[in-house]
Amino acid sequence: MIRFARAFGRSPAVRCPVPRRRALRLAALLSAVLAVAAPALTAPRDAAAQTMQFLGPPAAPPPAGPFQTPPNTPRPAFQAPGGGAPGLAPSSREPHAVLPQAPPGKAALGVFARFGADGAPIPRGLVWRVFADQPESTGAFPLVAESSEATPVFFLNPGGYIVHVSYGFATVAQRVQMGPLSRRQAFEVAAGALRLSADVDDKPIPAQKLTFDIFEGSFLQGRTSSQPYYRGASAGEVVLLPEGTYHVVSTYGDANAVVRADVTVAPGKLTDATVHHRAAQIMLKLVKVAGGEAQADTQWTVITPGGDTIKESIGAFPTFVLSEGDYTAIARKDGKNFSREIKVEAGKNQEIEVLAK
Repeated sequence: MIRFARAFGRSPAVRCPVPRRRALRLAALLSAVLAVAAPALTAPRDAAAQTMQFLGPPAAPPPAGPFQTPPNTPRPAFQAPGGGAPGLAPSSREPHAVLPQAPPGKAALGVFARFGADGAPIPRGLVWRVFADQPESTGAFPLVAESSEATPVFFLNPGGYIVHVSYGFATVAQRVQMGPLSRRQAFEVAAGALRLSADVDDKPIPAQKLTFDIFEGSFLQGRTSSQPYYRGASAGEVVLLPEGTYHVVSTYGDANAVVRADVTVAPGKLTDATVHHRAAQIMLKLVKVAGGEAQADTQWTVITPGGDTIKESIGAFPTFVLSEGDYTAIARKDGKNFSREIKVEAGKNQEIEVLAK
């Protein structure tokens, strides 16, 4: 089970993880963008920008680029769309209404990103990289400039460039042709945020006992990727993601207390999702008499009624988090086996003694 709450305007501390999926080589990605970008540039989608006198040659629409978040990307803070003062036209709320004077022989490119076509500008957490659109003899595309500002201005020589912006896991790459005139360019980053937590019997589970793996796609519709999009998210961590549906796997402890659920991330929204576990924490000890001292160096195995091994451990006080159900705890000491049937009920933590007789 899972419940959600969406809210605007939250800005919690965020960890923006570096993706752990296999990344394509940057040169190949740039080649893909250039292949998709139209040779003849078309009019920009930013209607407000069309009225600006410094607008230079427009850029082609951004392709559905295969770029992944580059390594060592700073970790931003999530901001939901806030909007400007009421009654203002969109152009008056957007950056770069006036661009600075460019050095001789260069033109200014003012860039900013927003949450989709009609979204508010993203105020922070962006990483910008500008590449030349022609590779060097080595096949690599030269990095011309980069910035972690929200609305940077790049001074560029006339020519073609690939501008890449990342916001957490959400990325956009776009071809820009610079002429003698300065211009601004808006980038539409359809991104949202996901914050996960879990409880059992309506009581929050401590964050240190939880991990979350996030997969692309819907488990309910049978369209889940085989590899995690992000592995090992912590409870309370805000993960920036492209809009879409994701499958979350929540693990409580390190045994079999696992719950799966689908969540939807919408552009410019922080989605809070709470996973409900049906499990409890069990501590075992081998004693010679009831209430006696636990025996050290005991080997433990927990199995299901069908004989499947759930967990193994060695020690006097092994502690497991087990999903609700029936189990058998087997203790092995000095070549002898001792066992006890146990029943796990959701939210009812237990200390269970196994008699050595």
